[in-house]
Amino acid sequence: MTIEIRVPQLPESITDATLVGWHKQPGEAVSRDENLADLETDKVVLEVPAPANGVMRELKVQSGATVKAGELLAVIEEGPAGAAASKGSSKPAPVATSADEATGRQPGKLSPSARRLVEENRLDPAAIPASGRDGRVTKGDVIGYLDQRPAPASTPAPSAPVAARPPAGARAEQRVAMTRLRQRIAQRLLEAQSSQALLTTFNEVDLTAVQELRARYKDRFEKLEGVKLGFMSFFVRAAIEALKRFPVVNASVDGAEIVYHEYYDIGVAVSTDRGLVVPIVRNADAKSFAEIEKEIAAYAARARDGSIALEDLTGGTFTITNGGVFGSLLSTPIVNAPQSAILGMHKIQERPMAVNGAVAIRPMMYLALTYDHRIIDGRDAVQFLVAVKESLEDPGRMLLGL
Repeated sequence: MTIEIRVPQLPESITDATLVGWHKQPGEAVSRDENLADLETDKVVLEVPAPANGVMRELKVQSGATVKAGELLAVIEEGPAGAAASKGSSKPAPVATSADEATGRQPGKLSPSARRLVEENRLDPAAIPASGRDGRVTKGDVIGYLDQRPAPASTPAPSAPVAARPPAGARAEQRVAMTRLRQRIAQRLLEAQSSQALLTTFNEVDLTAVQELRARYKDRFEKLEGVKLGFMSFFVRAAIEALKRFPVVNASVDGAEIVYHEYYDIGVAVSTDRGLVVPIVRNADAKSFAEIEKEIAAYAARARDGSIALEDLTGGTFTITNGGVFGSLLSTPIVNAPQSAILGMHKIQERPMAVNGAVAIRPMMYLALTYDHRIIDGRDAVQFLVAVKESLEDPGRMLLGL
């Protein structure tokens, strides 16, 4: 019996997707729930699972094509994978290795970016230790495996042709198509700059108190909660305290109306190999430091291995981005429309500061707030940053709700 493989229902607001690549070719055996192809949308990569065991019979769409929900992608012949493969093709069916059995990992359990690296380097996925969710091999796992793998002995064949060198002074270039995510990022940034009156204000914060608090409790916190106590939970909580005092910073524009959101869904920007994504910590005001840290860590892991869901990225009333992890000392972040403001964190750098009439070396960070000047006045923006600064320089106020 033949089974049609069609484009699954796409998430709301997504009209089409790009077929990144096939993981099975005609004649190859497929197993139920095995990923047959990757579909890239504006925000996430979706997998197309096999509905049953069988053999890939025909591909109806080639890699790189744009497809819509319900469109026919391929046809498989249902039946025992191994037996059908031996009749229809000389290609061997996938066989679980002892490594798969030992780890409980299913063959083909790879994130899209990891799969490309595995195929390019002709690696055995079963030999790569997996650190992703549900035993998924991530891109970082593959890179780590390649770094540790001994280099093959180089024994060039005498008759091998020598590659011609480019002429002296020649300048090479290559053109690479932007991914759909990169195109979407570019589109949204241009829309934000053309539809909002963006302005950025700055301040600086002394993180001595936060660092001392983390140093004092980080080991007990990690042992008790199972997650590290990072800086982001402090900034999320400090931002929420400031948003409560200046609700217009948590608002958005809808036509001729200002929508004041009486909840705090905080977006936290995460960098991936495909581009920047912003998962949302929902109702962050009701979450503890540990819950915030766990949620951010889980989102970051799913974003980097390509398994994050579209619903994790939609909505949000305010965003925090941390360019400091890359060494940025100062920047002007762009608002994630339709939100009206974004807080930029930066590198912590020790600087000489005047403290109580004396010079002291303090861990300082520049803060940047980019905001939509149509609804947020400069006074509110400046006072918002001052409120964030006050909470971080005296974190006990956040714990006591003062």
